[in-house]
Amino acid sequence: MQNPVSTDKLQDLERRMTALGITDDTLVERFVRGSGSGGQKINKTSSCVFLKHLTSGVVVKCQATRSREMNRFHARRELCEELEAVRDGKESARVQEMEKVRRQKRRRSRRSKQRSVADKRLLSGKKALRRPPSAE
Repeated sequence: MQNPVSTDKLQDLERRMTALGITDDTLVERFVRGSGSGGQKINKTSSCVFLKHLTSGVVVKCQATRSREMNRFHARRELCEELEAVRDGKESARVQEMEKVRRQKRRRSRRSKQRSVADKRLLSGKKALRRPPSAE
């Protein structure tokens, strides 16, 4: 069967790994059964890739696709990104993206709460007009 990852991408990944000092000797690679939705097939095949870099202790688990080879490629690329983030002393792009989404959701909920309170004030004003005038 043909490898689903192009040779250019594989060579680029190999260069990144050697630049970071990642070799097959420093990696523990296991194939485990995936989890989550997907029916019977996910319970029978071991396409989820578990990688552990022994020298740094970084652990990556990848179940992005149904193909074991693609998951191996994605897991190794993700491991490189994690090690580069540790080396450069910055948060990974994925963590930054998650934070950005969290901030957007928080802002969005605040706006919707303000809109809800404004609607309630409007309705209470309409109801106040329906009441008979107080006898004072």
